[in-house]
Amino acid sequence: MDAIEMIKERRSVRKFKNEIVDHETMTEIVELSRWAPSWGNFQVARYTLVDDKAIITKLANDGVDGFVYNVNTLKEAKGVAVLSFVKGKSGKLEGDDYATSKASVWEVFDAGIACQTFCLAAHARGVGTCIMGVINDEKISGIVGLPEEETVAAMIVYGYEDGEHAPATPRKNVEDIMRFV
Repeated sequence: MDAIEMIKERRSVRKFKNEIVDHETMTEIVELSRWAPSWGNFQVARYTLVDDKAIITKLANDGVDGFVYNVNTLKEAKGVAVLSFVKGKSGKLEGDDYATSKASVWEVFDAGIACQTFCLAAHARGVGTCIMGVINDEKISGIVGLPEEETVAAMIVYGYEDGEHAPATPRKNVEDIMRFV
């Protein structure tokens, strides 16, 4: 599968087969994900993979603040990647001062690049994903036992898609989103 096809064909998947993705496949996906670029090559993204149903249920009950779409998706999930990042590195050149007005926002930017890379790597390996943004990062951090220097960026539900691959939703015209100066 080439890169253009991957970009155009990847969809958010919310319905999964009753099958856990094996650890070897998930290790390969994270192996590919680690190639995501990051500020200063600090590589701040971290992946905590959960396939224990009791922990996934706890994430559904306590980690998404009752957001019904996430609760329902998690209740059917066979795997969840908690994407976190190491705080206080991205956006700095030397010392403790941030190099741009974006300050620590670069951490989230780096996590976003890592998140998309993870989802594309999963898609390339036949694993569907759905990124969850309505989350309670502090509760999730406690549930999965993240180190103190990390914070949750997103949860990514993953598994083998059950059903037909969803068609692409309409996209804005390129003229509506681009400008030359």
